[in-house]
Amino acid sequence: MYLIRGIKNIDLYQAKFSDISTVATIGNFDGLHLGHQQIIQTMQREAEDLGLKKLILFTEPHAQEFFAEAAGIQSFKPPRIFPWQEKVRKMKELNVEFAFFLKFNQQLRSMTPERFLNEVLLRLNIKKLIIGDDFRFGANREGDFNLLKEWGSANSIDVANTETFKIDGERVSSTKVRQALTDNDFNLASKLLGRPYTYSGKVVYGQQLGAQLGIPTANLWLPKNKLPISGVYIVKAYLDKKELHGIANMGVRPTVGGELPVLEVHLLDFSKAIYRERLTVQFLKKVRDERKFKNLKALKSQIFKDISTAKSYFV
Repeated sequence: MYLIRGIKNIDLYQAKFSDISTVATIGNFDGLHLGHQQIIQTMQREAEDLGLKKLILFTEPHAQEFFAEAAGIQSFKPPRIFPWQEKVRKMKELNVEFAFFLKFNQQLRSMTPERFLNEVLLRLNIKKLIIGDDFRFGANREGDFNLLKEWGSANSIDVANTETFKIDGERVSSTKVRQALTDNDFNLASKLLGRPYTYSGKVVYGQQLGAQLGIPTANLWLPKNKLPISGVYIVKAYLDKKELHGIANMGVRPTVGGELPVLEVHLLDFSKAIYRERLTVQFLKKVRDERKFKNLKALKSQIFKDISTAKSYFV
């Protein structure tokens, strides 16, 4: 998959792929849930029928996150279902040929719908555009489906929208996925996502504190942007398609003065060194919140209790 990073690189894309036409879609796509997948599947079918390539335009950060940051109100920032690198990785898995990363910043936020259409979309050689039924764009969200249709007709671009995707009569949305994860309802989150909720990353060197305590962990750095979950969880982990069981802590490790968020996974009955290997962690059940212990001895005692809880779960 070819990744276009920002409006400034459209000229490079045009020069490199001047003979390529696409069917495209656009959105934030946080979580790539079943509603998003319906849009992308529609795009894929249209591309196959028309003999064209597929292009996803996605924005980062979420608009609400940008406005909360600009207002200095951190508590209003919605957690991301997963970081943008994971979003790109999952797009690759969907066999999308091109992805266009649009940074949601003041420039994009203040761009009129007409400027966005003519200075961004028109330069991408799109032949058909598929959007969700609630898609809005441009300054103050003034751009809508009717404007897109009018613009598309004037520029020989077919514009179509998809029907709302519902489960049990309710619309599937990233907001609902975030709430399910915040509530630690992983069954509902999986139902809305169409797959288990996971976090994936390369195992990095940590402080080796777990090894010193006799409880080695595989550590994955977490993004600075908060995720919907935190605390101690019973997990499954996948390493080269091998399924492992474990207990994981997602947080900042307050007992040892940690500041940066990290995912620490203790794999049950496993001792192999797996630094730099990719580990995918599936969250099954929350055990407790992360908390600060008075000393390492108390922390170690609690971790052994957590391990016992995890072992009982998998019996």
